[in-house]
Amino acid sequence: MLLRLPTSVSEARDCLAEGAIPVGGATLVWAAWQRDGFPEQAVSLRKVPEATATGNGVLGGAVLLHQVDDRVPEVLRQAAKGVGTGAVRRAATVGGNVAGSTLRDLLPAALVLDAWAEVLTPDGVYEVDLAEVQAKSPVLLALRWREPVQGAYAKVADPAGGEVPTIVAAAVDTEGVLRVAVREGYAVSSGGVGADGGGAEELFAGALSGVSEAGRSLVRQQVAKVRGE
Repeated sequence: MLLRLPTSVSEARDCLAEGAIPVGGATLVWAAWQRDGFPEQAVSLRKVPEATATGNGVLGGAVLLHQVDDRVPEVLRQAAKGVGTGAVRRAATVGGNVAGSTLRDLLPAALVLDAWAEVLTPDGVYEVDLAEVQAKSPVLLALRWREPVQGAYAKVADPAGGEVPTIVAAAVDTEGVLRVAVREGYAVSSGGVGADGGGAEELFAGALSGVSEAGRSLVRQQVAKVRGE
Protein backbone atom coordinates (compact mmCIF):
# COMPACT_ATOMS: atom_id res chain seq x y z
CA MET A 1 0.00 0.00 0.00
CA LEU A 2 1.28 3.46 -0.92
CA LEU A 3 0.59 6.06 1.77
CA ARG A 4 0.40 9.53 0.28
CA LEU A 5 1.12 12.57 2.47
CA PRO A 6 -0.01 15.75 0.70
CA THR A 7 1.04 19.09 2.16
CA SER A 8 -1.84 21.19 0.84
CA VAL A 9 -5.58 20.96 0.31
CA SER A 10 -5.14 20.96 -3.47
CA GLU A 11 -2.71 18.02 -3.30
CA ALA A 12 -5.10 16.16 -1.01
CA ARG A 13 -7.94 16.73 -3.48
CA ASP A 14 -5.81 15.23 -6.23
CA CYS A 15 -5.13 12.15 -4.08
CA LEU A 16 -8.85 11.63 -3.52
CA ALA A 17 -9.57 12.12 -7.21
CA GLU A 18 -6.99 9.44 -8.01
CA GLY A 19 -8.72 6.94 -5.74
CA ALA A 20 -6.62 7.13 -2.57
CA ILE A 21 -8.51 5.91 0.52
CA PRO A 22 -8.59 8.46 3.38
CA VAL A 23 -6.93 7.23 6.56
CA GLY A 24 -5.98 8.78 9.90
CA GLY A 25 -4.64 6.51 12.59
CA ALA A 26 -6.19 3.46 10.87
CA THR A 27 -7.60 2.35 14.24
CA LEU A 28 -10.98 1.70 12.61
CA VAL A 29 -9.86 0.00 9.39
CA TRP A 30 -6.61 -1.84 10.07
CA ALA A 31 -8.23 -5.13 11.10
CA ALA A 32 -10.52 -5.08 8.07
CA TRP A 33 -7.58 -4.38 5.75
CA GLN A 34 -5.64 -7.27 7.25
CA ARG A 35 -8.62 -9.51 6.65
CA ASP A 36 -9.80 -8.26 3.26
CA GLY A 37 -6.64 -6.81 1.73
CA PHE A 38 -5.01 -3.41 1.71
CA PRO A 39 -5.94 -0.69 -0.78
CA GLU A 40 -3.41 0.23 -3.45
CA GLN A 41 -3.06 3.73 -2.03
CA ALA A 42 -4.19 5.67 1.02
CA VAL A 43 -4.00 9.35 1.88
CA SER A 44 -3.40 11.00 5.26
CA LEU A 45 -4.03 14.70 5.94
CA ARG A 46 -1.51 14.89 8.77
CA LYS A 47 0.76 17.27 6.82
CA VAL A 48 -2.06 19.53 5.58
CA PRO A 49 -2.09 22.71 7.74
CA GLU A 50 -5.88 23.15 7.57
CA ALA A 51 -6.33 19.61 8.89
CA THR A 52 -3.95 20.02 11.84
CA ALA A 53 -5.06 23.45 13.09
CA THR A 54 -6.11 23.83 16.73
CA GLY A 55 -7.57 26.87 18.51
CA ASN A 56 -9.50 30.02 17.61
CA GLY A 57 -12.69 28.07 17.04
CA VAL A 58 -11.23 25.32 14.88
CA LEU A 59 -10.05 21.74 15.35
CA GLY A 60 -8.49 19.96 12.39
CA GLY A 61 -9.64 16.52 11.34
CA ALA A 62 -6.10 15.11 11.36
CA VAL A 63 -5.40 16.19 14.94
CA LEU A 64 -4.72 13.17 17.16
CA LEU A 65 -7.07 12.81 20.11
CA HIS A 66 -4.27 13.05 22.66
CA GLN A 67 -3.32 16.43 21.13
CA VAL A 68 -6.72 18.01 21.86
CA ASP A 69 -5.80 20.50 24.57
CA ASP A 70 -6.92 23.71 26.29
CA ARG A 71 -7.02 25.60 23.00
CA VAL A 72 -10.49 24.11 22.48
CA PRO A 73 -13.55 24.29 24.78
CA GLU A 74 -13.52 22.06 27.85
CA VAL A 75 -16.50 20.01 26.67
CA LEU A 76 -14.64 18.98 23.52
CA ARG A 77 -11.40 18.35 25.39
CA GLN A 78 -13.14 16.06 27.88
CA ALA A 79 -14.76 14.14 25.03
CA ALA A 80 -11.39 13.48 23.41
CA LYS A 81 -9.84 12.53 26.74
CA GLY A 82 -12.50 9.88 27.30
CA VAL A 83 -11.98 7.95 24.05
CA GLY A 84 -10.48 4.48 24.40
CA THR A 85 -7.03 3.93 25.86
CA GLY A 86 -3.96 6.13 25.77
CA ALA A 87 -2.61 4.06 22.89
CA VAL A 88 -5.81 4.63 20.92
CA ARG A 89 -5.77 8.38 21.60
CA ARG A 90 -2.18 8.61 20.35
CA ALA A 91 -3.23 7.13 17.00
CA ALA A 92 -6.90 8.02 16.44
CA THR A 93 -7.85 11.33 14.81
CA VAL A 94 -10.66 13.81 15.30
CA GLY A 95 -11.92 13.15 11.79
CA GLY A 96 -11.92 9.41 12.24
CA ASN A 97 -13.92 9.68 15.45
CA VAL A 98 -16.50 12.19 14.23
CA ALA A 99 -16.95 11.01 10.65
CA GLY A 100 -15.70 7.45 10.57
CA SER A 101 -16.63 5.81 13.86
CA THR A 102 -19.99 4.29 14.77
CA LEU A 103 -19.47 5.49 18.35
CA ARG A 104 -18.53 9.11 17.60
CA ASP A 105 -17.65 10.09 21.16
CA LEU A 106 -16.79 13.65 20.07
CA LEU A 107 -20.08 14.21 18.25
CA PRO A 108 -22.24 15.17 21.28
CA ALA A 109 -19.63 17.76 22.31
CA ALA A 110 -19.51 19.16 18.77
CA LEU A 111 -23.31 19.37 18.61
CA VAL A 112 -23.65 21.42 21.79
CA LEU A 113 -21.02 23.81 20.46
CA ASP A 114 -23.32 24.34 17.47
CA ALA A 115 -20.37 23.22 15.36
CA TRP A 116 -20.22 22.68 11.64
CA ALA A 117 -17.72 20.84 9.48
CA GLU A 118 -15.42 21.61 6.61
CA VAL A 119 -15.25 18.50 4.44
CA LEU A 120 -12.88 17.65 1.62
CA THR A 121 -13.98 16.11 -1.67
CA PRO A 122 -12.21 15.70 -5.02
CA ASP A 123 -14.14 18.80 -6.11
CA GLY A 124 -13.14 21.08 -3.24
CA VAL A 125 -13.85 22.05 0.37
CA TYR A 126 -17.41 22.54 1.55
CA GLU A 127 -19.08 23.58 4.79
CA VAL A 128 -21.77 21.15 5.95
CA ASP A 129 -23.76 20.64 9.13
CA LEU A 130 -23.12 17.73 11.45
CA ALA A 131 -26.26 15.93 10.33
CA GLU A 132 -24.66 15.51 6.91
CA VAL A 133 -21.45 14.31 8.52
CA GLN A 134 -23.43 11.64 10.38
CA ALA A 135 -25.28 10.59 7.25
CA LYS A 136 -22.43 10.55 4.73
CA SER A 137 -19.18 10.08 6.73
CA PRO A 138 -17.15 12.46 4.52
CA VAL A 139 -13.46 13.33 4.78
CA LEU A 140 -13.43 15.78 7.68
CA LEU A 141 -10.98 18.62 7.13
CA ALA A 142 -11.93 20.54 10.29
CA LEU A 143 -14.59 21.30 12.88
CA ARG A 144 -15.55 24.92 13.54
CA TRP A 145 -17.76 26.39 16.26
CA ARG A 146 -18.75 29.45 18.23
CA GLU A 147 -17.23 29.70 21.67
CA PRO A 148 -19.61 28.74 24.53
CA VAL A 149 -19.91 30.51 27.85
CA GLN A 150 -19.96 27.23 29.75
CA GLY A 151 -19.94 23.54 28.89
CA ALA A 152 -20.18 20.16 30.62
CA TYR A 153 -19.52 16.57 29.56
CA ALA A 154 -20.17 13.18 31.13
CA LYS A 155 -19.55 9.63 29.93
CA VAL A 156 -21.07 6.89 32.05
CA ALA A 157 -20.96 3.14 31.51
CA ASP A 158 -24.24 1.27 31.51
CA PRO A 159 -24.63 -0.31 34.97
CA ALA A 160 -26.37 -3.25 33.31
CA GLY A 161 -23.15 -4.07 31.47
CA GLY A 162 -23.97 -2.54 28.10
CA GLU A 163 -21.06 -2.12 25.73
CA VAL A 164 -21.70 1.50 24.73
CA PRO A 165 -21.39 4.11 27.53
CA THR A 166 -23.95 6.90 27.66
CA ILE A 167 -22.62 10.37 26.82
CA VAL A 168 -24.26 13.66 27.73
CA ALA A 169 -22.86 17.04 26.68
CA ALA A 170 -24.35 20.45 27.45
CA ALA A 171 -23.34 24.03 26.71
CA VAL A 172 -24.68 27.55 27.02
CA ASP A 173 -23.66 30.11 24.41
CA THR A 174 -23.17 33.87 24.66
CA GLU A 175 -26.86 34.49 23.93
CA GLY A 176 -28.02 32.17 26.71
CA VAL A 177 -29.07 29.34 24.41
CA LEU A 178 -28.79 25.93 26.07
CA ARG A 179 -27.84 22.96 23.88
CA VAL A 180 -27.79 19.34 24.99
CA ALA A 181 -26.74 16.19 23.14
CA VAL A 182 -27.11 12.60 24.29
CA ARG A 183 -25.64 9.36 22.98
CA GLU A 184 -27.41 6.23 24.15
CA GLY A 185 -26.30 3.08 22.39
CA TYR A 186 -25.27 4.19 18.92
CA ALA A 187 -28.02 6.82 18.62
CA VAL A 188 -27.31 10.51 19.16
CA SER A 189 -30.08 13.04 19.81
CA SER A 190 -29.70 16.74 20.44
CA GLY A 191 -31.69 19.94 20.85
CA GLY A 192 -31.61 23.46 22.18
CA VAL A 193 -33.77 25.95 24.06
CA GLY A 194 -33.54 29.71 24.28
CA ALA A 195 -32.43 31.69 27.31
CA ASP A 196 -36.02 31.97 28.53
CA GLY A 197 -36.88 28.32 27.78
CA GLY A 198 -37.72 25.54 30.17
CA GLY A 199 -34.33 23.86 30.09
CA ALA A 200 -34.06 20.09 30.27
CA GLU A 201 -37.77 19.45 30.78
CA GLU A 202 -38.61 21.35 27.59
CA LEU A 203 -36.07 19.25 25.71
CA PHE A 204 -37.52 16.03 27.12
CA ALA A 205 -40.88 17.06 25.69
CA GLY A 206 -39.31 17.55 22.27
CA ALA A 207 -35.91 16.78 20.79
CA LEU A 208 -34.82 14.50 23.65
CA SER A 209 -38.12 12.70 24.14
CA GLY A 210 -36.53 9.31 23.43
CA VAL A 211 -33.89 9.59 26.14
CA SER A 212 -34.13 7.00 28.91
CA GLU A 213 -34.82 7.92 32.53
CA ALA A 214 -31.20 7.23 33.45
CA GLY A 215 -30.12 9.46 30.57
CA ARG A 216 -32.50 12.19 31.68
CA SER A 217 -31.01 12.17 35.15
CA LEU A 218 -27.56 12.66 33.63
CA VAL A 219 -28.89 15.46 31.42
CA ARG A 220 -30.31 17.28 34.43
CA GLN A 221 -26.94 17.07 36.17
CA GLN A 222 -25.03 18.53 33.22
CA VAL A 223 -27.61 21.26 32.62
CA ALA A 224 -27.35 22.28 36.29
CA LYS A 225 -23.57 22.54 35.88
CA VAL A 226 -23.64 24.80 32.84
CA ARG A 227 -26.34 26.99 34.38
CA GLY A 228 -24.49 27.22 37.68
CA GLU A 229 -27.40 25.78 39.64
